[in-house]
Amino acid sequence: MRRPSTDSGRESPVSRSIFDVDTHRKKAAELEKETLAADFWSDQEKARKVLQQMSASKTVIDKIESIEAKAADISVFLELADDQNRQEMAEIEKETAELSKIVEDTEFAAMLSGEFDGKNAILSVHAGAGGTDSQDWANMLLRMYMRYLENSNYKSEIADTSPGEEAGIKSATVLVSGPWAYGYLKAERGVHRLVRLSPFDAAHRRHTSFALVEVLPDIEEDANIEVNPDDLKVDTYRSSGAGGQHVNKTDSAIRITHLPTGIIVQCQNERSQHSNRQTAMKILKARLFERMQEEQKKQIAQLKGEHRDIAWGNQIRSYVLHPYSLVKDHRTGLETGNTQAVLDGEIDQFIRSFLQMRP
Repeated sequence: MRRPSTDSGRESPVSRSIFDVDTHRKKAAELEKETLAADFWSDQEKARKVLQQMSASKTVIDKIESIEAKAADISVFLELADDQNRQEMAEIEKETAELSKIVEDTEFAAMLSGEFDGKNAILSVHAGAGGTDSQDWANMLLRMYMRYLENSNYKSEIADTSPGEEAGIKSATVLVSGPWAYGYLKAERGVHRLVRLSPFDAAHRRHTSFALVEVLPDIEEDANIEVNPDDLKVDTYRSSGAGGQHVNKTDSAIRITHLPTGIIVQCQNERSQHSNRQTAMKILKARLFERMQEEQKKQIAQLKGEHRDIAWGNQIRSYVLHPYSLVKDHRTGLETGNTQAVLDGEIDQFIRSFLQMRP
């Protein structure tokens, strides 16, 4: 068996191939020195940006150090392993597979360089036209994303759910926290189309259903979004979701309407009305920020003479369950016949494929 060199005096090739770790360490040290200045918090917006940059650098450093530690463990295993010892070889293969996954994830994360890619995310699913079938489809998508988030070790919390009349949901909003949550999930924005034999059709005919997925960055602490309390209409009501007798006794759920724009957000996941209001305001600020960005994009497009059709019917992905099984992403061309695995949350291949093709 070929043994790798364990010369500790040599620079790690992993560090060189992915990031310049020394540069990040130097940058983190400089930023940390800034935080010790007496007037650091005199400019709060600048202070928050410095802290974000420092956190990003430290995240990269931690990733690289994790990779180097794993590589060192493998080197030790290789030095001690006996070619005839299957248990030791199995351990080496396991460690190598884990290292490959860490390297792959770190290399991919390095591609996420957007301004808000490192932020937490707010994911919403909305049923389209089509009645019960579309509401059931929206619920299937919600389940798919919750499975994906769980398998990807993201923390998720359903902030609000609006149940359908007969089945499924009209809409749902999920708060997602974890490294690069928005950077990854932004690939899912758009219309998702389902073709299947309807379980709600007595004749069992084929139906096409649509659902819209929205993904916003959680920018409450960063965006300069000021909301005038006079522009808000706040309603309280009793939660309609799970929660036992409590949801029928107190008006803890919150609905906030931003009167100038007509944007409506609501939250009912907490027992505390105050907590629900804070979450609803977080979502409102994210939607207002998105609206501001969209208006800026439209103004730029008009100046350039460009036109982009953002109509509801432009699906990004189709999920066909009948007359054949296929999930196809229309932006990348990637497809798979294992529809059940996708609906069970295995969507990482679609997310990565889309992000890799973006400039």
